[in-house]
Amino acid sequence: SIKAIESRSKEDDTMWLTYWVVYGVFCVAESFSDLFLYWFPFYYAGKCLFLVWCMSPVPWNGSQVVYHSIVRPFFLKHHEAVDNMMSNISTKA
Repeated sequence: SIKAIESRSKEDDTMWLTYWVVYGVFCVAESFSDLFLYWFPFYYAGKCLFLVWCMSPVPWNGSQVVYHSIVRPFFLKHHEAVDNMMSNISTKA
């Protein structure tokens, strides 16, 4: 999905690919921190509001904000290492 977002051909799928990348990162982060976060009051309401904000059809939706401020800089910094690891895994498989 990140490769599709960063490709030169921009179609209407960019918004949803961005959402799925942010949702995936959120799910991975939540799987590690869920043991502590569910104790906070209104955690699930906040999580629901965050995901609705990420899906909202406005230019400043959560997916765009989180992707461009957190996910994209991290990916651009580490994309070569990720590509090398994925190619190593595919050759071993």
